[in-house]
Amino acid sequence: MSEQSISVLNNLIQVNKDTEEGFRTAAENVEDTNLKKIFLTKANTYQLAVTSLQGHVAKMDGEYEENGTLLGSIHRGWINIKGALTGKDSHAILVECEKGEDIVKAAYAKALEQNLQQNVRSLIQGQYETVIKDHDQIRDLRDNYGTSI
Repeated sequence: MSEQSISVLNNLIQVNKDTEEGFRTAAENVEDTNLKKIFLTKANTYQLAVTSLQGHVAKMDGEYEENGTLLGSIHRGWINIKGALTGKDSHAILVECEKGEDIVKAAYAKALEQNLQQNVRSLIQGQYETVIKDHDQIRDLRDNYGTSI
């Protein structure tokens, strides 16, 4: 079960790293200072999640991931392109951010379906609750910016 837990944690490390970098990219591509601040706060939250997950892998004598995924890199590239093409349109960038949040939410839900050590399950469950709140906040912001156009 330890190897499976390490594998699940490493997958979440990659997803969180992608999301952290995605929010940093989003912050660079919006002009709205409120959104920029929200995106940077979210990036820091995901960075803390990565550090926590890596710490758990290390405690289990495993090798932890340090980078995101190719797919995450592609998504960040899309945010850059979308930012350039839409004139750094806040709503368009929020749409992309919500897509990223959907991926994170699904990754955590899938992780919680696995046979995990109890301490790992507790860590993932706690982070999952934060992920849901973050997702809902981004969704609501997307909706609010979509109607204010």
